[in-house]
Amino acid sequence: MSRICTKCKNTIPDTEQLSVVAEKYPTCNKCWAEWKEYQIMVMNEMKLDMSMLDHRKLLKKHEKIFVGVLSPEGEVIDYTNEDNRKPDEPTGV
Repeated sequence: MSRICTKCKNTIPDTEQLSVVAEKYPTCNKCWAEWKEYQIMVMNEMKLDMSMLDHRKLLKKHEKIFVGVLSPEGEVIDYTNEDNRKPDEPTGV
């Protein structure tokens, strides 16, 4: 069964090993590496302290938004629906 990356919408080869968290969404290794870099910028910009639960939750929310499974408004996105696979197009406009 082929997997589709929630971020770039490309097919993830079955032979590609994903990290445990990236497998959950699923997100390809290239997009996951982008998130790892972006995550540092989010933590620095927002001055997040990973020892605080609320800050970890906020970072997890940004992770889900980045990979495309959560909208910025906090709604879970059903990425199996093809209409929801266009993150660059605004919804409800």
